[in-house]
Amino acid sequence: MGLESTRKSETVCKRNIVGREKPSPPCCVDKLLQKATFRLPTTHSLGLRSRYFRSKNHLVIVTEIKMATKKSVSSLSEADLKGKRVFVRVDLNVPLDDSFKITDDTRIRAAIPTIKYLMSNGARVILSSHLGRPKGVTAKFSLKPLVPRLSELLGLEVKMADDCIGPDVEKLVAEIPEGGVLLLENVRFYKEEEKNDPEFAKKLASLADLYVNDAFGTAHRAHASTEGVAKHLKPSVAGFLMQKELDYLVGAVSNPKKPFAAIVGGSKVSSKIGVIESLLEKVDILVLGGGMIFTFYKAQGLAVGSSLVEEDKLDLATTLLEKAKAKGVSLLLPSDVVIADKFAPDANSKIVPASCIPDGWMGLDIGPDSIKSFSETLDTTKTVIWNGPMGVFEFEKFAAGTLAIAKKLAELTGKGVTTIIGGGDSVAAVEQAGLADKMSHISTGGGASLELLEGKPLPGVLALDEA
Repeated sequence: MGLESTRKSETVCKRNIVGREKPSPPCCVDKLLQKATFRLPTTHSLGLRSRYFRSKNHLVIVTEIKMATKKSVSSLSEADLKGKRVFVRVDLNVPLDDSFKITDDTRIRAAIPTIKYLMSNGARVILSSHLGRPKGVTAKFSLKPLVPRLSELLGLEVKMADDCIGPDVEKLVAEIPEGGVLLLENVRFYKEEEKNDPEFAKKLASLADLYVNDAFGTAHRAHASTEGVAKHLKPSVAGFLMQKELDYLVGAVSNPKKPFAAIVGGSKVSSKIGVIESLLEKVDILVLGGGMIFTFYKAQGLAVGSSLVEEDKLDLATTLLEKAKAKGVSLLLPSDVVIADKFAPDANSKIVPASCIPDGWMGLDIGPDSIKSFSETLDTTKTVIWNGPMGVFEFEKFAAGTLAIAKKLAELTGKGVTTIIGGGDSVAAVEQAGLADKMSHISTGGGASLELLEGKPLPGVLALDEA
């Protein structure tokens, strides 16, 4: 992708691999691990607890994943839904341009299957969502611009309320016909939403007979419309999108097909500490890329030029490398990088070994040797989860590494490997490459995906009924 090739240094820098073979755990630990192995149910909530066991002077961390099945909208029949008012929390937080035109309707389209299922079973559908981070009622954060596209995708006229609670809204709810849809105004126009105010949650719940949460992207938030409402409406169930997200992400965490690899990128180690530490308990292979790699390089005594380094995380990087080795996890760092003389799309660039970054230059992508070695390693896997780009893919000159990973995962999907794109910039990269439909699963949740991968419980999931 427009990368300048330079004469390779005579110094051959080998791949940085920490750990080769996974040691057999002591027999007492084997039994404990068997207890922590689960058959993947339909939907889940996730809690994480760690227990520590010492055997033969080795500290073994056994992570117990507490799984609980959650009731799904698919379990509700026409008899359960016909004529019922259903409060559906969806994630319609889509980007709008200056003229309030939708620039990416992915989240709207993702919500359609659940809404159509409810409509087809005679439910009276009440949609609730947020848009942006408004401070009170703000016209530019109104959900009104979404109505035409929502109506088009559903094949009927969606009604829009000017508020989300109050007498006028109650009147509109009473007028919803069976199979009809009413969109409430932005719930974040009320500060009580993000505070999970009990009285506000009661007012929202009073509009409906039952609750469906299909907003995985906000499942990590304990807000009134994502957690509080569920206390007052029964049943409270997961929508199809929520169900799919949990099936893939919890499946990858608890019971993946092996070998299991994780690719973690992004600019800072600090933003991915929890993910890396959690994944080290589960993966066979951990591939690191993005700006965070330079903190690992410096921690190993390598020169990094002007590359991004978190000086206060050098000890942490060393600890993570040691932890990977102790657990027998193959941790791969790039062997070569694409460097630039400035952070700009038109910067001068060249490819150098990872140990040979000159002063005044910064690493902005992984190099071709790294792409090749990463690809060869990924060829051995059965499950791959990817979170975070390999470089500054927004600049064409430094997008090759990220796009190469996207293409490799698309290829592996075609060979039966389970590939999961875990939210955030990785999703944007896959979409930029035109490969979104070639992956097993693309997560719609940024923060929610990260927190789930870290093993944190999601309030929006825990609030739902058990199956």
